[in-house]
Amino acid sequence: MALDSGPSGFVVFDRVQKSYDGETLVVKDLNLSIGKGEFLTMLGPSGSGKTTCLMMLAGFETATHGEILLDGNPINNIPPHKRGIGMVFQNYALFPHMTVAENLAFPLEVRKLDKSTREEKVKRALDMVQMGAFGGRRPAQLSGGQQQRIALARALVFEPELVLMDEPLGALDKQLREHMQFEITNLAHSLGITTVYVTHDQTEALTMSDRVAVFDDGRIQQLAPPDTLYEEPENAFVAQFIGENNALSGKVEQIQGDRCTVRLDNGALIDAKPVNVSQPGERTTISIRPERVEFNPELGPDAHTLDAEVLEFIYMGDVFRTRLRVAGRDDFFVKTRNRADQVRLNAGEHVKIGWLPQDCRALDA
Repeated sequence: MALDSGPSGFVVFDRVQKSYDGETLVVKDLNLSIGKGEFLTMLGPSGSGKTTCLMMLAGFETATHGEILLDGNPINNIPPHKRGIGMVFQNYALFPHMTVAENLAFPLEVRKLDKSTREEKVKRALDMVQMGAFGGRRPAQLSGGQQQRIALARALVFEPELVLMDEPLGALDKQLREHMQFEITNLAHSLGITTVYVTHDQTEALTMSDRVAVFDDGRIQQLAPPDTLYEEPENAFVAQFIGENNALSGKVEQIQGDRCTVRLDNGALIDAKPVNVSQPGERTTISIRPERVEFNPELGPDAHTLDAEVLEFIYMGDVFRTRLRVAGRDDFFVKTRNRADQVRLNAGEHVKIGWLPQDCRALDA
């Protein structure tokens, strides 16, 4: 899928800032372009600015500075109900006194569509979310998952070009949430709808999105497809926030092209890919994913090996998660697949661990 990355995107935030008190910026100079038909997720911890961005796009908050454009048109001064945007919230926001069909017909009545057109669109939207038989029920007669499907159908019923979703699956149990993730992405792509999705759940962001914007402290820390975010984090915040990550502290000794040598705080020397370091003497955080580390490695002459002490061996079904003491830290993890020949390790055992230099990144301290 070709995605817009220039200012010609379908949704554009152009130097947008937001402050509630006139002093503290909760969104800082945001430039973001979202392509037509793209599924973009805004991911970040609480207070990072992601929901404020969504609310400015919806029209429920006003930008303090900068411009928001929809299909090339500025929308800062257009009220929410005239923006033609579908919205799905975590709390469903269904009218309890109306039937499911009446809930769906409401946005069509507001748009003054005739009765037969309304009925046809409501039927199509209900079929889309596999809820065709539930039109006569009230929201209170539905399960949480069913209510969320109806909320989704109501956001799609007037065929908007843009749908905004704010933590829509937060109230559902794990299995249902995973099923709904698949349904939502499938629907969005098959209908060609541009979707902006807000969550603090990294798994949700990685499995659903074309691109993910990782927010922290009112700024986008990295904007990239899910696999790039995970495999190539640009700073220590993204590395720690996306997936599991091992961090070891040290100082850059030398940099040569795409390889740098780092002396860890315990004195060990290791090679890494320099990503967010520029000169010798700089403090750095070494980032290495748990599944890239091997026990008693046979990875060739290039590999690093370190001594480690087993602190905990945790059975998780499909994987084993081993917590180790490495280079003076007690929070180093190795993930190995559950195989028939897996040797179970005991607390107190001493082992060798290793990885390839290209799997290891030198990031900001």
